[in-house]
Amino acid sequence: MTELTIRDTAVEDIPRLMRLYDLARAAMRAMGTDQWQDGAPNAETALEDIRRGISRVVERDGLVIATAAVYVGHEPAYDTVYGGTWQSDAQTYGIIHRIAIDPACKRQGVGSFIMDSCAALTAAAGLSVLRCDTHAGNVPMRAALSKNGYVYRGVIHLLSGAERVAYEKLL
Repeated sequence: MTELTIRDTAVEDIPRLMRLYDLARAAMRAMGTDQWQDGAPNAETALEDIRRGISRVVERDGLVIATAAVYVGHEPAYDTVYGGTWQSDAQTYGIIHRIAIDPACKRQGVGSFIMDSCAALTAAAGLSVLRCDTHAGNVPMRAALSKNGYVYRGVIHLLSGAERVAYEKLL
């Protein structure tokens, strides 16, 4: 298997991101999970993530096989956790959002590679806390988070009001 690389997303990558988002949407729909079924993330989301410098793509042999928003910051939606607490009271931490992996590349360590990249970015910023959230029905993502050392911490509400399960990892 060829080595994985991660890089900042370029505007030219947007058509591939749209394909990855569509594939992820279809997989979630097949699981009966309504995450991303409203059409987001979309090209506007991708452009905004590129503008903010948080969009990354994973490549193998020059082909984009996955994408994620990976960054250090603060998420207002994480300020309150229902039915649990964060392990850390850090106000700045590593964050992973919008992971989409080509289904042909699942079970090849791509998700772990993305999460390890976020951990490296977080550590390089001198921080030791990572957070992520997903839909309660997104069983594959929840399993990937647990496999990579993230601990379920409770429920958060996105700014839209949607409920998500929240995870945290201490480095």
